[in-house]
Amino acid sequence: MTANVAYPPFQLGKARYDQTTFSGRLRHYMDIIDPRMLFVTESHLKESQKLLDDFKHGSLPPGVSDKQLWEAQKIKQAIIHPDTQEKIFMPFRMSGYVPFGTPIVIGLLLPNQTLVSTVFWQWLNQSHNACVNYANKNATKPTPVSKFFQGYLGAVTSAVSIAVGLNLLIQKANKFSPATRFLIQRFVPFPAVASANICNVVLMRHNELTEGISVLDSSGNVVGSSRVAAKHALMETAVTRVVLPMPILVLPPIIMSFLEKLPLLQSRRRLVLPVHSLVCLATFGLALPLAISLFPQMSEIEVSELEPEIAALTNDKTVIYNKGL
Repeated sequence: MTANVAYPPFQLGKARYDQTTFSGRLRHYMDIIDPRMLFVTESHLKESQKLLDDFKHGSLPPGVSDKQLWEAQKIKQAIIHPDTQEKIFMPFRMSGYVPFGTPIVIGLLLPNQTLVSTVFWQWLNQSHNACVNYANKNATKPTPVSKFFQGYLGAVTSAVSIAVGLNLLIQKANKFSPATRFLIQRFVPFPAVASANICNVVLMRHNELTEGISVLDSSGNVVGSSRVAAKHALMETAVTRVVLPMPILVLPPIIMSFLEKLPLLQSRRRLVLPVHSLVCLATFGLALPLAISLFPQMSEIEVSELEPEIAALTNDKTVIYNKGL
């Protein structure tokens, strides 16, 4: 009975958990970012792909369980791009986002940053984000590489300028004590990264506001391209990208300000960096699935909210759209 609850009847290409609930989306994305998927061997991947192909063509060998099929799909989705059917480079897979991104978060939150180190870590963070976005992009429609460079340059420029500008302002704020100034400086990465994330979304996807994005009916058929749905998709993506770095870049400085006062860390300063690293890893690992679970990947919108010409093409009361990364 428990096995049946944990593993429902397998559906190819569908999510194992209910995507209409936050808890269902959270469990789904915990699977997506599972770092164990980085250690899947080539032979295991091929076995998983063959199992799914056999299911698709109705030639499954006897005794294959729903659990095996769901696990096979999890492995394939973690490694293979759904549009190109090619392997995603390991550091840029969603399963590698926390392991490969944590060192960057640690660097962003290092105390006593110099101008050079601030620029370097902000540049590295936006470069990593750009590579992850490009590797996991929607490849059903050709997108000029120039679009990604435009978004990348805009994100790097805004992140670096805000981080450097805020640091300079704080250093010149004479009314703050050195201890207060030091504490405030630790929170500078958040507004810099959050604004850069919004800038990246707007620059890379602003054409969707004029061209629209595809909306689908209950049968999965394309009804048309809606600018209203595009606006909703961009807003949801922007909110997610602001919420995501909030706990990652705000909680560690707060936690460390308390931990650094403990006698253990006061007497053994060499432990500060390892403890700081563990705190960053924990907050990153918890915050990522929570943030990306805020909205469904395939969101719903009332037909009555769409453009009249789009609404006239369907009898459904709601349509769905892909909000994107």
